[in-house]
Amino acid sequence: MAQTDQDQERTEQASPRRREEARKKGQVAKSHEVASAAILMACLVYFYFGSEGMLARMTGMLKRSLGGAGSKTLDADSVQGLLSGLMVESVLIVLPLFLVVVLAGLLANYLQVGFLLSAESIKPAFSKINPVKGFQRMFSLRAMAELVKNILKIAVVGTVVYITVKGEMEATFLLPDQSIRGIMEYVGEITFKIILRTSWILVVLAMFDYLYQRWEYEKGLRMTKQEVRDEYRQTEGEPLVKARIRRLQREMAKKRMMANVPKADVVITNPDHIAVALQYEAPRMSAPVVVAKGAGFVAEKIREIARKNGVPIVENKPLARVIYKTVDIDRAIPEKLYRAVAEVLAYVYGLTGRTRTG
Repeated sequence: MAQTDQDQERTEQASPRRREEARKKGQVAKSHEVASAAILMACLVYFYFGSEGMLARMTGMLKRSLGGAGSKTLDADSVQGLLSGLMVESVLIVLPLFLVVVLAGLLANYLQVGFLLSAESIKPAFSKINPVKGFQRMFSLRAMAELVKNILKIAVVGTVVYITVKGEMEATFLLPDQSIRGIMEYVGEITFKIILRTSWILVVLAMFDYLYQRWEYEKGLRMTKQEVRDEYRQTEGEPLVKARIRRLQREMAKKRMMANVPKADVVITNPDHIAVALQYEAPRMSAPVVVAKGAGFVAEKIREIARKNGVPIVENKPLARVIYKTVDIDRAIPEKLYRAVAEVLAYVYGLTGRTRTG
Protein backbone atom coordinates (compact mmCIF):
# COMPACT_ATOMS: atom_id res chain seq x y z
CA MET A 1 0.00 0.00 0.00
CA ALA A 2 1.14 3.48 -0.72
CA GLN A 3 0.15 4.60 2.75
CA THR A 4 0.55 2.53 5.88
CA ASP A 5 -1.93 2.30 8.74
CA GLN A 6 0.31 4.47 10.91
CA ASP A 7 0.23 7.27 8.35
CA GLN A 8 -3.53 7.26 8.01
CA GLU A 9 -5.74 9.30 10.29
CA ARG A 10 -7.96 7.41 12.69
CA THR A 11 -11.27 8.94 11.68
CA GLU A 12 -13.58 5.92 11.86
CA GLN A 13 -15.58 4.91 14.92
CA ALA A 14 -14.51 1.66 16.57
CA SER A 15 -16.35 -1.43 15.41
CA PRO A 16 -18.10 -3.79 17.87
CA ARG A 17 -15.35 -6.36 17.27
CA ARG A 18 -12.61 -3.86 18.17
CA ARG A 19 -14.49 -2.84 21.31
CA GLU A 20 -14.87 -6.48 22.32
CA GLU A 21 -11.17 -7.18 21.78
CA ALA A 22 -10.22 -4.09 23.81
CA ARG A 23 -12.53 -5.15 26.63
CA LYS A 24 -10.98 -8.64 26.70
CA LYS A 25 -7.59 -6.95 27.15
CA GLY A 26 -8.94 -4.91 30.06
CA GLN A 27 -8.98 -1.66 28.07
CA VAL A 28 -12.12 0.14 29.23
CA ALA A 29 -13.21 3.70 29.96
CA LYS A 30 -12.68 3.96 33.70
CA SER A 31 -11.86 6.79 36.07
CA HIS A 32 -10.01 6.06 39.30
CA GLU A 33 -11.37 9.30 40.68
CA VAL A 34 -14.90 7.88 40.62
CA ALA A 35 -13.84 4.98 42.83
CA SER A 36 -11.92 7.32 45.16
CA ALA A 37 -14.89 9.67 45.50
CA ALA A 38 -17.28 6.75 46.09
CA ILE A 39 -15.04 5.31 48.83
CA LEU A 40 -14.69 8.70 50.51
CA MET A 41 -18.45 9.29 50.46
CA ALA A 42 -19.13 5.77 51.77
CA CYS A 43 -16.68 6.30 54.64
CA LEU A 44 -18.26 9.65 55.40
CA VAL A 45 -21.73 8.11 55.60
CA TYR A 46 -20.42 5.25 57.73
CA PHE A 47 -18.74 7.60 60.20
CA TYR A 48 -21.81 9.82 60.34
CA PHE A 49 -24.12 6.99 61.36
CA GLY A 50 -21.68 4.60 63.02
CA SER A 51 -19.01 6.72 64.64
CA GLU A 52 -20.68 6.68 68.06
CA GLY A 53 -20.94 2.90 68.06
CA MET A 54 -17.37 2.60 66.84
CA LEU A 55 -16.16 4.96 69.57
CA ALA A 56 -18.14 3.07 72.18
CA ARG A 57 -16.58 -0.24 71.14
CA MET A 58 -13.09 1.28 71.22
CA THR A 59 -13.75 2.76 74.69
CA GLY A 60 -15.05 -0.56 75.96
CA MET A 61 -11.99 -2.34 74.59
CA LEU A 62 -9.67 0.06 76.39
CA LYS A 63 -11.61 -0.23 79.66
CA ARG A 64 -11.48 -4.02 79.55
CA SER A 65 -7.77 -3.97 78.69
CA LEU A 66 -6.72 -1.43 81.31
CA GLY A 67 -9.26 -2.27 83.99
CA GLY A 68 -7.45 -5.30 85.28
CA ALA A 69 -3.93 -4.25 84.34
CA GLY A 70 -2.88 -3.77 87.97
CA SER A 71 -4.09 -7.17 89.11
CA LYS A 72 -2.42 -9.25 86.41
CA THR A 73 1.08 -10.62 86.41
CA LEU A 74 3.08 -9.56 83.40
CA ASP A 75 4.63 -12.55 81.70
CA ALA A 76 4.88 -13.84 78.15
CA ASP A 77 1.57 -15.67 78.24
CA SER A 78 -0.45 -12.81 79.73
CA VAL A 79 1.04 -10.23 77.32
CA GLN A 80 0.43 -12.54 74.38
CA GLY A 81 -3.16 -13.10 75.46
CA LEU A 82 -3.72 -9.37 75.95
CA LEU A 83 -2.29 -8.52 72.53
CA SER A 84 -4.26 -11.29 70.84
CA GLY A 85 -7.47 -10.07 72.41
CA LEU A 86 -6.75 -6.48 71.42
CA MET A 87 -5.98 -7.55 67.86
CA VAL A 88 -9.20 -9.54 67.53
CA GLU A 89 -11.31 -6.71 68.93
CA SER A 90 -9.56 -4.17 66.71
CA VAL A 91 -10.27 -6.27 63.64
CA LEU A 92 -13.94 -6.57 64.60
CA ILE A 93 -14.14 -2.79 65.03
CA VAL A 94 -12.43 -1.98 61.72
CA LEU A 95 -14.02 -4.84 59.71
CA PRO A 96 -17.34 -3.04 58.98
CA LEU A 97 -15.44 0.00 57.70
CA PHE A 98 -13.25 -2.25 55.56
CA LEU A 99 -16.32 -3.93 54.06
CA VAL A 100 -17.86 -0.54 53.30
CA VAL A 101 -14.69 0.56 51.50
CA VAL A 102 -14.49 -2.67 49.46
CA LEU A 103 -18.18 -2.58 48.49
CA ALA A 104 -18.00 1.09 47.51
CA GLY A 105 -14.94 0.49 45.32
CA LEU A 106 -16.48 -2.58 43.65
CA LEU A 107 -19.78 -0.81 43.04
CA ALA A 108 -18.08 2.27 41.56
CA ASN A 109 -16.06 0.14 39.14
CA TYR A 110 -19.05 -2.06 38.25
CA LEU A 111 -21.17 0.97 37.36
CA GLN A 112 -18.39 2.18 35.05
CA VAL A 113 -17.39 -1.00 33.19
CA GLY A 114 -19.74 -3.77 34.35
CA PHE A 115 -18.45 -7.21 35.30
CA LEU A 116 -14.98 -7.73 33.82
CA LEU A 117 -12.15 -10.13 34.59
CA SER A 118 -9.04 -9.79 32.44
CA ALA A 119 -5.47 -10.91 32.98
CA GLU A 120 -4.12 -9.18 29.87
CA SER A 121 -3.24 -5.96 31.69
CA ILE A 122 -0.97 -7.74 34.20
CA LYS A 123 0.90 -9.88 31.70
CA PRO A 124 4.60 -8.99 31.42
CA ALA A 125 5.41 -6.93 28.33
CA PHE A 126 8.65 -5.33 27.15
CA SER A 127 6.84 -2.09 26.31
CA LYS A 128 6.10 -1.59 30.02
CA ILE A 129 9.82 -1.50 30.91
CA ASN A 130 11.05 0.10 27.70
CA PRO A 131 12.67 3.42 28.77
CA VAL A 132 11.80 5.08 25.45
CA LYS A 133 8.14 4.15 25.79
CA GLY A 134 8.23 5.21 29.43
CA PHE A 135 9.68 8.59 28.52
CA GLN A 136 6.98 9.07 25.90
CA ARG A 137 4.27 8.22 28.44
CA MET A 138 5.74 10.75 30.89
CA PHE A 139 5.20 13.60 28.43
CA SER A 140 2.03 12.33 26.77
CA LEU A 141 -1.30 14.13 26.79
CA ARG A 142 -2.61 11.65 29.36
CA ALA A 143 0.30 12.34 31.73
CA MET A 144 -0.21 16.09 31.40
CA ALA A 145 -3.91 15.69 32.09
CA GLU A 146 -3.19 13.61 35.19
CA LEU A 147 -0.72 16.23 36.43
CA VAL A 148 -3.20 19.04 35.94
CA LYS A 149 -5.92 16.99 37.64
CA ASN A 150 -3.77 16.27 40.70
CA ILE A 151 -2.69 19.89 41.03
CA LEU A 152 -6.32 20.95 40.77
CA LYS A 153 -7.35 18.46 43.45
CA ILE A 154 -4.66 19.67 45.85
CA ALA A 155 -5.58 23.30 45.20
CA VAL A 156 -9.31 22.67 45.68
CA VAL A 157 -8.88 20.63 48.85
CA GLY A 158 -6.44 23.17 50.27
CA THR A 159 -8.86 26.00 49.52
CA VAL A 160 -11.75 24.17 51.18
CA VAL A 161 -9.68 23.48 54.30
CA TYR A 162 -8.51 27.10 54.48
CA ILE A 163 -11.99 28.57 54.07
CA THR A 164 -13.51 26.17 56.61
CA VAL A 165 -10.82 26.72 59.25
CA LYS A 166 -10.86 30.49 58.69
CA GLY A 167 -14.61 30.55 59.30
CA GLU A 168 -14.12 28.76 62.62
CA MET A 169 -11.26 30.93 63.94
CA GLU A 170 -13.45 32.82 66.41
CA ALA A 171 -14.82 29.60 67.89
CA THR A 172 -11.32 28.20 68.44
CA PHE A 173 -10.57 30.96 70.96
CA LEU A 174 -13.27 29.51 73.23
CA LEU A 175 -11.81 26.00 73.24
CA PRO A 176 -9.67 26.50 76.39
CA ASP A 177 -12.87 26.95 78.38
CA GLN A 178 -14.35 23.70 77.07
CA SER A 179 -14.01 20.21 78.51
CA ILE A 180 -11.93 17.57 76.79
CA ARG A 181 -15.12 15.93 75.48
CA GLY A 182 -16.35 19.28 74.16
CA ILE A 183 -13.04 19.92 72.42
CA MET A 184 -13.10 16.47 70.83
CA GLU A 185 -16.68 16.96 69.65
CA TYR A 186 -15.80 20.33 68.15
CA VAL A 187 -12.76 18.94 66.35
CA GLY A 188 -14.91 16.09 65.07
CA GLU A 189 -17.52 18.50 63.75
CA ILE A 190 -14.91 20.62 61.95
CA THR A 191 -13.27 17.53 60.51
CA PHE A 192 -16.62 16.19 59.29
CA LYS A 193 -17.47 19.54 57.72
CA ILE A 194 -14.13 19.65 55.87
CA ILE A 195 -14.47 16.08 54.60
CA LEU A 196 -18.08 16.64 53.53
CA ARG A 197 -17.25 19.74 51.49
CA THR A 198 -14.18 18.05 50.03
CA SER A 199 -16.21 14.98 49.10
CA TRP A 200 -18.76 16.93 47.09
CA ILE A 201 -16.03 18.74 45.21
CA LEU A 202 -14.23 15.44 44.49
CA VAL A 203 -17.50 13.95 43.21
CA VAL A 204 -17.80 16.79 40.69
CA LEU A 205 -14.16 16.37 39.67
CA ALA A 206 -14.71 12.61 39.31
CA MET A 207 -17.62 13.20 36.93
CA PHE A 208 -15.50 15.44 34.71
CA ASP A 209 -12.61 12.98 34.89
CA TYR A 210 -14.88 10.12 33.81
CA LEU A 211 -16.08 12.14 30.82
CA TYR A 212 -12.48 12.86 29.89
CA GLN A 213 -11.49 9.19 30.27
CA ARG A 214 -14.45 8.23 28.09
CA TRP A 215 -13.43 10.71 25.42
CA GLU A 216 -9.82 9.54 25.47
CA TYR A 217 -10.91 5.89 25.37
CA GLU A 218 -13.11 6.47 22.31
CA LYS A 219 -10.31 8.41 20.64
CA GLY A 220 -7.84 5.58 21.27
CA LEU A 221 -10.22 3.01 19.76
CA ARG A 222 -10.72 4.87 16.50
CA MET A 223 -9.73 3.03 13.36
CA THR A 224 -8.27 3.96 10.01
CA LYS A 225 -10.22 3.26 6.84
CA GLN A 226 -7.74 0.50 5.99
CA GLU A 227 -8.29 -1.16 9.38
CA VAL A 228 -12.03 -1.10 8.78
CA ARG A 229 -11.58 -2.77 5.39
CA ASP A 230 -9.17 -5.37 6.82
CA GLU A 231 -11.53 -6.20 9.64
CA TYR A 232 -14.42 -6.57 7.20
CA ARG A 233 -12.38 -9.01 5.15
CA GLN A 234 -11.46 -11.01 8.25
CA THR A 235 -15.04 -11.07 9.48
CA GLU A 236 -16.98 -11.50 6.27
CA GLY A 237 -14.28 -12.99 4.07
CA GLU A 238 -12.94 -11.75 0.74
CA PRO A 239 -15.89 -10.95 -1.60
CA LEU A 240 -14.24 -12.77 -4.50
CA VAL A 241 -13.56 -15.83 -2.37
CA LYS A 242 -17.11 -15.87 -1.04
CA ALA A 243 -18.52 -15.53 -4.56
CA ARG A 244 -16.35 -18.41 -5.77
CA ILE A 245 -17.45 -20.59 -2.85
CA ARG A 246 -21.10 -19.86 -3.59
CA ARG A 247 -20.55 -20.66 -7.26
CA LEU A 248 -18.90 -23.96 -6.41
CA GLN A 249 -21.73 -24.80 -4.03
CA ARG A 250 -24.29 -24.10 -6.74
CA GLU A 251 -22.38 -26.24 -9.21
CA MET A 252 -22.14 -29.13 -6.75
CA ALA A 253 -25.85 -28.86 -5.95
CA LYS A 254 -26.63 -28.83 -9.67
CA LYS A 255 -24.55 -31.95 -10.27
CA ARG A 256 -26.30 -33.77 -7.42
CA MET A 257 -29.64 -32.67 -8.82
CA MET A 258 -28.80 -33.87 -12.32
CA ALA A 259 -27.66 -37.22 -10.92
CA ASN A 260 -31.16 -37.72 -9.53
CA VAL A 261 -32.96 -37.20 -12.87
CA PRO A 262 -32.48 -40.83 -14.03
CA LYS A 263 -34.22 -41.98 -10.81
CA ALA A 264 -37.32 -39.90 -11.56
CA ASP A 265 -40.65 -41.41 -12.58
CA VAL A 266 -41.65 -38.46 -14.76
CA VAL A 267 -40.44 -35.05 -15.95
CA ILE A 268 -43.17 -32.43 -16.25
CA THR A 269 -42.38 -29.58 -18.67
CA ASN A 270 -43.68 -26.16 -19.67
CA PRO A 271 -42.66 -27.46 -22.38
CA ASP A 272 -39.53 -25.47 -23.23
CA HIS A 273 -38.77 -23.12 -20.34
CA ILE A 274 -39.43 -25.20 -17.22
CA ALA A 275 -38.79 -28.84 -16.29
CA VAL A 276 -39.62 -30.61 -13.02
CA ALA A 277 -38.57 -34.20 -12.24
CA LEU A 278 -40.71 -36.19 -9.77
CA GLN A 279 -39.99 -39.47 -8.02
CA TYR A 280 -42.46 -41.56 -6.06
CA GLU A 281 -41.88 -44.77 -4.15
CA ALA A 282 -45.03 -45.66 -2.22
CA PRO A 283 -43.52 -47.69 0.64
CA ARG A 284 -40.82 -45.11 1.32
CA MET A 285 -42.48 -41.81 0.38
CA SER A 286 -45.75 -40.38 1.61
CA ALA A 287 -46.03 -38.21 -1.53
CA PRO A 288 -44.09 -37.61 -4.78
CA VAL A 289 -40.84 -35.71 -4.25
CA VAL A 290 -39.22 -33.10 -6.51
CA VAL A 291 -35.75 -34.49 -7.26
CA ALA A 292 -34.78 -31.87 -9.86
CA LYS A 293 -36.14 -28.67 -11.35
CA GLY A 294 -34.86 -25.85 -13.51
CA ALA A 295 -35.57 -23.19 -16.07
CA GLY A 296 -33.91 -22.33 -19.36
CA PHE A 297 -30.62 -24.15 -19.89
CA VAL A 298 -31.09 -26.28 -16.75
CA ALA A 299 -34.54 -27.36 -17.92
CA GLU A 300 -33.05 -28.36 -21.27
CA LYS A 301 -30.37 -30.46 -19.52
CA ILE A 302 -33.04 -32.18 -17.38
CA ARG A 303 -35.04 -33.10 -20.49
CA GLU A 304 -31.88 -34.34 -22.23
CA ILE A 305 -30.88 -36.58 -19.34
CA ALA A 306 -34.47 -37.85 -19.04
CA ARG A 307 -34.56 -38.83 -22.73
CA LYS A 308 -31.21 -40.62 -22.46
CA ASN A 309 -32.40 -42.64 -19.46
CA GLY A 310 -35.92 -43.38 -20.70
CA VAL A 311 -37.71 -41.18 -18.16
CA PRO A 312 -41.15 -40.17 -19.51
CA ILE A 313 -41.61 -36.47 -20.28
CA VAL A 314 -45.11 -35.05 -19.89
CA GLU A 315 -46.16 -31.53 -20.92
CA ASN A 316 -48.37 -29.81 -18.38
CA LYS A 317 -47.78 -26.08 -18.32
CA PRO A 318 -49.84 -25.05 -15.25
CA LEU A 319 -48.62 -27.96 -13.11
CA ALA A 320 -44.96 -27.52 -14.10
CA ARG A 321 -45.15 -23.79 -13.33
CA VAL A 322 -46.80 -24.27 -9.90
CA ILE A 323 -44.37 -27.00 -8.78
CA TYR A 324 -41.35 -25.00 -9.97
CA LYS A 325 -42.41 -21.90 -8.03
CA THR A 326 -43.73 -23.48 -4.81
CA VAL A 327 -41.79 -26.69 -4.13
CA ASP A 328 -38.06 -26.88 -3.34
CA ILE A 329 -35.78 -29.72 -4.41
CA ASP A 330 -35.98 -32.85 -2.22
CA ARG A 331 -39.37 -31.68 -0.89
CA ALA A 332 -42.70 -33.50 -1.28
CA ILE A 333 -45.45 -31.85 -3.28
CA PRO A 334 -48.20 -30.16 -1.22
CA GLU A 335 -51.52 -31.85 -0.65
CA LYS A 336 -53.36 -29.49 -2.98
CA LEU A 337 -51.37 -30.89 -5.95
CA TYR A 338 -51.93 -34.57 -5.12
CA ARG A 339 -54.77 -35.06 -7.62
CA ALA A 340 -53.03 -33.35 -10.55
CA VAL A 341 -49.75 -35.22 -9.96
CA ALA A 342 -51.61 -38.52 -9.45
CA GLU A 343 -53.24 -38.10 -12.87
CA VAL A 344 -49.84 -37.53 -14.46
CA LEU A 345 -48.32 -40.55 -12.72
CA ALA A 346 -51.29 -42.74 -13.63
CA TYR A 347 -50.86 -41.72 -17.25
CA VAL A 348 -47.12 -42.49 -17.13
CA TYR A 349 -47.64 -45.84 -15.41
CA GLY A 350 -50.23 -46.73 -18.05
CA LEU A 351 -47.70 -46.01 -20.79
CA THR A 352 -44.90 -47.99 -19.17
CA GLY A 353 -47.02 -50.82 -17.82
CA ARG A 354 -45.89 -50.17 -14.21
CA THR A 355 -48.18 -49.94 -11.20
CA ARG A 356 -47.83 -48.07 -7.92
CA THR A 357 -49.75 -48.29 -4.71
CA GLY A 358 -50.63 -45.41 -2.42
